[in-house]
Amino acid sequence: MKVIPRAAALVLVAALVTGCAKVPGVYVYEKDGSVAAGPSATDPKTYVADNWAAKIVPTVHDKAVDVTAVAAAIAKDPEAAGKEYGHQSGTGSPFAYLVKGSGTVTEVDKSVPTGPMTVQVGDLKVTIATGPVIAGTALRDGVGFIAFGDFTNQIDYAEVANQINSRVKADVIAKVDLAAVKGKKIDFYGAFSALAPGTIFLVPTELTVTP
Repeated sequence: MKVIPRAAALVLVAALVTGCAKVPGVYVYEKDGSVAAGPSATDPKTYVADNWAAKIVPTVHDKAVDVTAVAAAIAKDPEAAGKEYGHQSGTGSPFAYLVKGSGTVTEVDKSVPTGPMTVQVGDLKVTIATGPVIAGTALRDGVGFIAFGDFTNQIDYAEVANQINSRVKADVIAKVDLAAVKGKKIDFYGAFSALAPGTIFLVPTELTVTP
């Protein structure tokens, strides 16, 4: 067994500690026992408040692709569709897609916590979450500019998605009369994650209902 001299070992430990300070979510204990987070740490609630209307919604609107085109591409070749239209938050993560479309509302199921609203877009069936439970990370991941390294740790990164979904409920869903929307045409923008093949469960950023 090779023995590392004490001086070399101390240098190695110092290097490892210094390296950890640059990794998101890794804390370094200061001499007084306090914990110091990375300098780029951002509060999730503040981040979403600052970026929802200024950047998140406009990005979805500008980059959204027709949902029928994305659905057809996924059905043909999921991997190729992901590379062409989607965005991953990290290696191995599902692709998230920014899409838009227009269709007729055929059902709103409020017996389910996610409140799925079914929209028929030609031959394609799209489901839009109306809550009260809005879950998932589709919008956070789909816009492509929200990075894990911008936040202190995994908990804060996950909270960004929660804060975005809360804005969806307050700024998008709350403006739609769900009791009267069945049978009407709806235009939508939003994002979905390719979690289940053949299923589009959209988290909306814009909903416009017409008679």
